Amino acid sequence: MKLQGIFPPITTPFQYDGSLYKAKVFHNVERWNKTALAGYVVCGSTGESVMLTAEEKLEMFRWVAEAAAPGKLLIAGTGAESVRETVWLANQAAEIGYQVAMVRTPHYYKNLLQRDEAQLIYFRTVADQSKIPIVIYNWPQTTGIDISPEAVAALSEHPNILGIKESSGNLEKVMRMIRETKPGFQILVGSAPTLWPSLAVGAAGAILAFANAAPYACITIWEAHRTREVEAAKDWQGRILQAARLVTTKYGVPGLKYAMDLNGYYGGPPRLPLTVIGPTAKQEIEEAFREIRG
Repeated sequence: MKLQGIFPPITTPFQYDGSLYKAKVFHNVERWNKTALAGYVVCGSTGESVMLTAEEKLEMFRWVAEAAAPGKLLIAGTGAESVRETVWLANQAAEIGYQVAMVRTPHYYKNLLQRDEAQLIYFRTVADQSKIPIVIYNWPQTTGIDISPEAVAALSEHPNILGIKESSGNLEKVMRMIRETKPGFQILVGSAPTLWPSLAVGAAGAILAFANAAPYACITIWEAHRTREVEAAKDWQGRILQAARLVTTKYGVPGLKYAMDLNGYYGGPPRLPLTVIGPTAKQEIEEAFREIRG
């Protein structure tokens, strides 16, 4: 299964009382369907998955599957701290029609889980029991766990592990995993500020929060890379740099949701305890997105 191209880890639309907003799920997906996005990641970190109940995750899986255009690859964010819950979510997603499960590194018991052996046991056991292939999800800035290239190389040998979403932004690590993993194992990156350099060294594609608000800009960089238009790729990478940093690093999900509102998608409020951004942040985001609307 190919994981090439750009995938947004979609935001979860909430009403102002904090409940899921089904109509806006369909609104966003139907607009993204008109782009060349390769598919959708549902209930990832950008989707505030840690704020969702298991029932809400299943609702999101169903709604996006119903709204997605034919040919869009569906990836379910199913990572939980226990193998049992992770496998249950992955297999529920499989029944709904998802082709891949994205599984983040377990991290709560850090002193026990930062060893390679613990991560190998977790991912191998999940992969053994999952009805669909899995992609490892590494985001050490949030989890505090950074799965090692050695562990990833070992996991690449498992027939039900397709690849990794590497969100550290560490280009050297991306290059090392490309060299050391089994042929056919796919490295996707999760950092828009390093998108083109990552593609240039061999990443298969990207799962980018920034693509929620600016899918065309991300697709343009992907297409420029695919057609070897290096100068165009560099140009667009420079254009998105500040905006991407604002909505992925500085202001996070609340900032990204505001950028989506600016560009005709529904961002809306985050779920408490996250809060909407203030006037200064809004102005900064408006200025950064002025040249990359729509």
